[in-house]
Amino acid sequence: MATTGQAHVVLGHPVRRKEDLRFIQGRGRYLDDIVLPRMAYMALVRSPYAHARIRSIRTDAAKAVPGVLAVITGEDLEELGLAWMPTLAGDKQMVLAVGKVLFQYQEVAAVVAESREAAVDGAQAVEVDYEPLPVVVDPFKALEPDAPILREDREQKTNHIWHWEVGDREATEEALHRSEVVIREHIKFQRVHPAPLEPCGCIADFDRVTGRLTLYVTSQAPHAYRTLLALVTKLPEHMIRVISPDIGGGFGNKVAVYPGYVCAIVASMMLGRPVKWVETRTENLTSTSFARDYHMTVELGATREGKVTALRVKTLADHGAFDASANPSRFPAGLFSICTGSYDFPVAFAEVDAVYTNKAPGGISYRCSFRVTEASYLIERAMDILADELGMDPAELRRRNFIPPEKFPYRSALGWTYDSGNYVAALDRALELIGYPELRREQEERRRRGELMGIGISSYTEIVGAGPSHTFDIAGLKMFDSCEIRVHPNEF
Repeated sequence: MATTGQAHVVLGHPVRRKEDLRFIQGRGRYLDDIVLPRMAYMALVRSPYAHARIRSIRTDAAKAVPGVLAVITGEDLEELGLAWMPTLAGDKQMVLAVGKVLFQYQEVAAVVAESREAAVDGAQAVEVDYEPLPVVVDPFKALEPDAPILREDREQKTNHIWHWEVGDREATEEALHRSEVVIREHIKFQRVHPAPLEPCGCIADFDRVTGRLTLYVTSQAPHAYRTLLALVTKLPEHMIRVISPDIGGGFGNKVAVYPGYVCAIVASMMLGRPVKWVETRTENLTSTSFARDYHMTVELGATREGKVTALRVKTLADHGAFDASANPSRFPAGLFSICTGSYDFPVAFAEVDAVYTNKAPGGISYRCSFRVTEASYLIERAMDILADELGMDPAELRRRNFIPPEKFPYRSALGWTYDSGNYVAALDRALELIGYPELRREQEERRRRGELMGIGISSYTEIVGAGPSHTFDIAGLKMFDSCEIRVHPNEF
């Protein structure tokens, strides 16, 4: 049968969502909706201190709580070779604290019981004797000579994690020196938490007969989980199945592998029963991965006519107690080098240093592609400061410095290739739509009356996703830029 009609066009048209019907009818299947036969429940004991030596952990009272099946400590995991787990950034992280705790609400012990209530009662009965230690929460103080060393497990006796740089240091220095105008500003992008509506959780189900592990987990990266869990548990990947059900928001918070997942797996192996763990809202907000926490110093050179000449950026990144960011292996600072933005800089140089502090692990990609948000905020704020310094309209300053259409494909001073664009036309259209001249007149009138009225402009170029695979990987896992689809029709 022949059919006629136009091909289905997606670009530029709304796409109907397929999953809404079951969600609005309350038929979603989230992690906590899943109940398996003989399932036990787990709760975690967490540290009230940000930095403290663990003198002792007493579990007898917890084990005596009715319904408690097992209590697991860091020493127990150490005997099994499971005390530490790899992070996506190539660091390692304590599953349960051994020796000392490094951030408030760090996991110290796990209690498994017949019910969630009994598990919580058991966790409250665990007695931990702490010796408080000096706390470091300022990344700049973490690098001072007399700062306490937080990660005593590392060979490098320093709180410095890594240094990364890109661009031409000498040429940028020279261009700034020759520039008629140079603005310098310290810009802090505060630590933020993704705060998904649904907290993190899992159900670990290890089958002692087949040796297979099934993990139901609130994960944005189930394939990466399987690889990392194979490294931790020593189970081959083909014996691990990771199921990611409906997720109530992630925003980068559900990319990292958390200690609670490993504890649930160990508990399931010990008991031969499924073990469920679902964190509380407080646990999610205090212990799971944070984003941002970038302390950026920017220097931007320009002519008096407003033409940019050079950009230099020095950043200190606070990664908390463990470097658990999820950036491509070749880019420890993520794609921060997009910080030249939409502008035609002749030269630029950027460097980033990462440090440990007594905070929960940080550095995840919250609603962006690997530090692009920090880079965009930096350059747009710097352009506004330059416009103020020159007494120039911020829209006009941007217009004078956009990459012109005839330069595409364009290679930036920090190495990125921009395939196409017409930024001036896009900005002019946006200004026309909002009635920019009228808004400026209204702003002047209000200011004369003593009122405050701000008008913000942001024109950013964003990297979306990560590819091709020869450039981007996380923990050795390639981000594929192609696929093969085979269709095998049924035969009747």
